[in-house]
Amino acid sequence: MKTKIIYFITLCMLSLTVQAQIDRSKMPEAGPDPVIKLGKPKTFTLKNGLKVIMVENNKLPRASASLTIDNKPYLEGEIAGVSSMMGSLLGRGTSNITKDEFNEKVDFLGANVSFFSSGAFASSLKKYFPEILELMADGVKNSQFTKEEFDKEVQVTLDGLKSSEKSVTAAARRVENVLTYGRNHPLGEFTSKESVKKITLKDIKNNYNTYYRPNNAYLVIEGDIDTKKIKKLVKSLFADWEKGTIPAYTMPVTKNVATTEINFVNMDNAVQSEIAIINNVDLTLGDKDYYAALIANNILGGGGTARLFMNLREDKGYTYGSYSSLRQSRYAGTFRATASVRNMVTDSSVVELQKEINRIRYQKVTAEELENSKEEYIGGFVMDVQKPRTVANFALNIARYNLPKDFYANYIKNIKAVTLDDVQNAAIKYFRGDKARIVVTGKGIEVLKNLEKTDYIINYFDKEGNPTEKPAMTMPIPEGMTAETVVNKYFEAIGGKDKVMAVKTKMTLANATIQGTPIVMTTKAAEPNKTSLVISVMGNTMQKMVFNGENGYQEARGQKIDMQPAQIAEAKASNTLFSDLHYNAGELLRIEPIEGENAIVLKYNDTEIFYDMASGLKIKEVKITKTPDGKEGKTPTNFSDYKEVSGILFPHTISTKMGPIDLNLTVKEIKVNEGVSDADFE
Repeated sequence: MKTKIIYFITLCMLSLTVQAQIDRSKMPEAGPDPVIKLGKPKTFTLKNGLKVIMVENNKLPRASASLTIDNKPYLEGEIAGVSSMMGSLLGRGTSNITKDEFNEKVDFLGANVSFFSSGAFASSLKKYFPEILELMADGVKNSQFTKEEFDKEVQVTLDGLKSSEKSVTAAARRVENVLTYGRNHPLGEFTSKESVKKITLKDIKNNYNTYYRPNNAYLVIEGDIDTKKIKKLVKSLFADWEKGTIPAYTMPVTKNVATTEINFVNMDNAVQSEIAIINNVDLTLGDKDYYAALIANNILGGGGTARLFMNLREDKGYTYGSYSSLRQSRYAGTFRATASVRNMVTDSSVVELQKEINRIRYQKVTAEELENSKEEYIGGFVMDVQKPRTVANFALNIARYNLPKDFYANYIKNIKAVTLDDVQNAAIKYFRGDKARIVVTGKGIEVLKNLEKTDYIINYFDKEGNPTEKPAMTMPIPEGMTAETVVNKYFEAIGGKDKVMAVKTKMTLANATIQGTPIVMTTKAAEPNKTSLVISVMGNTMQKMVFNGENGYQEARGQKIDMQPAQIAEAKASNTLFSDLHYNAGELLRIEPIEGENAIVLKYNDTEIFYDMASGLKIKEVKITKTPDGKEGKTPTNFSDYKEVSGILFPHTISTKMGPIDLNLTVKEIKVNEGVSDADFE
């Protein structure tokens, strides 16, 4: 026992001695750079041209196979979309197995097999991998394209196009590609309803037989494999995959504009603007300034601490995020700086995006920014090389781009060698703020007036990238139309003013979902201005707001806050049953197109109200607010799906915003002159 005590005291003394020798006022010296040992993949090539790369990793009893058909992009023309449809139809039954049998077998083995126009992928546990690879090979070589499956895919594709017709983001990306690459460029063409309807089953089969060949293909197999057995298996499964002659294609050369310009796409339903500043670049993996270009882009817009994000979101509050990307390519690379912003700050956002692009071009980044970006890349790289899939992808890149064998082994060294001058030179070369297309997709009537104040020429395009005229900003209000006639038409449309005036109380029950949580909103109102709103989750009251005609309060999480004098005054002046009764004292502003239909816009106090000119129904309200720093904000509320209750039409679908959250309410029940008592407003 005595010996143990002496040993313990000695150990403590040694520990104290070591700690006393450490000078904690000095930052520890950085250790040596990690040595990257990727291992050497084993490769071989079949007679049909298929190049096989095998990466062995025995950490987990799993294996995967990734097929990449590395064809040069080609123009599909009037049948644009044919290769995508062909890829979707791959594997839906082969000459050896039906579609259902194929899917059941994959599910039974707990595996994954998928096909696409430029390849295929399969993964499973080690013991099932030979069987799964055989299924993948069968789908690659022997897919049967039936009329039944083709017709289904045509309809699915058309439905997808229809659902995205009003998508501002989809239109923005489509036009951006058309303008950046050109309509007659493989990367600039797009699938349309017209092109899909021209595609035949024969076109699908012809595309498969022409382009889905092993000539330019790579098969990467990684995981817990025996390379000798896998080589033998691959030969038995893929050696009979017939090679073909891939048609030669000369790709058009992409060009930047001579001087930066704005390309505007008008979308009447846009509630925010999609901005993309784009220029073409000639940058390929492995170029001399590749690493400097990576660092420059990372500092400019690579994430939440980059300059674009910090400016447009953290400083200005224009957007939830702004980023840039530098796309290297053997065929047509691009630089893009993007942001989705509120309509009212579209012009300011363009200015700030351009300011940051030009700042990194004409002023060197700081030594701290450079060092932080290097550490970020090195840290991510070190983490990635631990993954077998990353090692396999590295091997594939070396083969596809004809890179030096030690390209990734020298990655850290090359990143660390980038200087401040290198970053600026790369920014000047690749971020062409002086020869860029500023593609803005948004609501012209709200954003063009301010965009026209910038120094850029504005060209106009429709949502398919065709040149068009400047959209009409306003339409004249018809002679004799007043706020009173508009509001009266609304009351006639919903059932008549006499029925509206007979309503003394109203109860509305609506369902919604906030961040995945279902909620129930119960609203009760009584003339002239009493109101109660209760928000419940799973039967529990989470929030309550009440006004009894004289005073009111808000209550949430056990905390009760009384209404302030200004809030009380506003509540007293309102009509909680039908706010439109006050709007005949408003001012007619304009006629505005909304989703192809004209709406008359009336303003009352701080609210704009939109009435459909044809039906007379109210379709939207926009409340205008100001933040303490003087910035203006708009909160839209949309009304649709009008249904009759007690002889009056009420909207049963209501969408609005609660800060950054989109709130979509579905009305389940409305009661008129019942279900409300004075106790509801206590």
